[in-house]
Amino acid sequence: MNVRVSESDLTAPPPLRKLSDTGLTPVMMRDILLKTVFRKNVEKASDIARAIALPLPLAQELIDGLRDMGLMQATGTLHATSGSEMGFQLTDGGKARALDALSQSEYYGAMPVPLEDYKAQVKRQSIRDIRLTREMLERSMGHLILPKGLIDQLGPAVGSGRSVLMYGPPGNGKSSIAEGIRNAMGDTIHVPHALAYAGQVITLFDPIVHTPVPTTPEAELSPLRRAASRSDTRYILCTRPTVMTGGELTLSMLDLTYNAVSRTYQASLQLKATGGVFIVDDLGRQEEPPQALINRWIVPMENAYDILALQSGEKFEVPFDTLVVFSTNFHPNEIFDQAALRRIFFKVKIDGPTQEQFLRIFALVAKKKGVPLDEASLIHLLKNKYPAIDNAYANYHPVFLCDQIKAICEFEGIPYQMRPEFIDRAWDNLFVRHEKIVH
Repeated sequence: MNVRVSESDLTAPPPLRKLSDTGLTPVMMRDILLKTVFRKNVEKASDIARAIALPLPLAQELIDGLRDMGLMQATGTLHATSGSEMGFQLTDGGKARALDALSQSEYYGAMPVPLEDYKAQVKRQSIRDIRLTREMLERSMGHLILPKGLIDQLGPAVGSGRSVLMYGPPGNGKSSIAEGIRNAMGDTIHVPHALAYAGQVITLFDPIVHTPVPTTPEAELSPLRRAASRSDTRYILCTRPTVMTGGELTLSMLDLTYNAVSRTYQASLQLKATGGVFIVDDLGRQEEPPQALINRWIVPMENAYDILALQSGEKFEVPFDTLVVFSTNFHPNEIFDQAALRRIFFKVKIDGPTQEQFLRIFALVAKKKGVPLDEASLIHLLKNKYPAIDNAYANYHPVFLCDQIKAICEFEGIPYQMRPEFIDRAWDNLFVRHEKIVH
């Protein structure tokens, strides 16, 4: 996937020039630094700055303040491998303060971003500001054979950053099309390590969801460049995120997760997907009814914000800047009421391929899998097999049949080849005959 980073400076969060720019209280910053030094056993100021994601001058200012309070002290030694940097360590009082802070919250590491500041950053890099062209969407789906007119429908839907419902028979590429939508996004956003709200820290960055963009290694930067970052160092430059869920999705995944042992919060899946794509695959296969899942999204999709709650019961708003793609094998009228359908901005039907498209897909798959095409076998398939299922072609059939033929040839000890009788044997595994099993 090509990543466009040329505009990253235009949407970057403002750099931190003084401690007050963080929007955090001095007590929270001091406690996080103490906990981080205690847990990660870092000593040099540059390592501490990197661990708490602050510019070195600001980290040094915090360290100096903690030294004045008697909570940190210089080790008094310089090592040959440490350059000119002095080491620092916690005093006994600093260790006691760190343990007390850890008893209230185990969070340590990168300084969080206040929720209000994050809301402003979300606006700067909104998914609704993406200018998606036909060329970009076609390029991201160039490996797919798509129904005629599908790009015409998908383009406005994806470009608007609004919700999309794709429906149709199973096995016709809805999941692959959803992946193509994700790949078409191609640019970058800034993702904070964590958020701060009402004195609580909510971890947001998730390496499973967020993919950092390679940047110039810090070691290759001059000391001046390292000290003067061009953006807020509490953020990580990432490709636009994609959260893909299937039958495992539950309503609880869309709320904050609280760990009672560590007394920390983890962002919901929806919050992690901010600025990107949330794909709900196989809608209707979850334990939750589809209508209940859609109802959970109604407020976010209409108002561009979501409502989350802390353990205390306090509710608060977070930005909802996400393209939601629903994919289902059911007809929408079977699983939603009209009020829900009205709130899904675009509905796109993904039909099975025509016979001509099916043959093109079959030829591409066979070539990729090393199975030579055989005209007699294809005629047998089209004339004798598909009429039995009302010529209902599906995109997944070529892959399934070719894999079956390969397995047959390997078992028979012969080179990969296509024969009518092999088509029959493969077809028997494609469908299960309707019959009553006598117990």
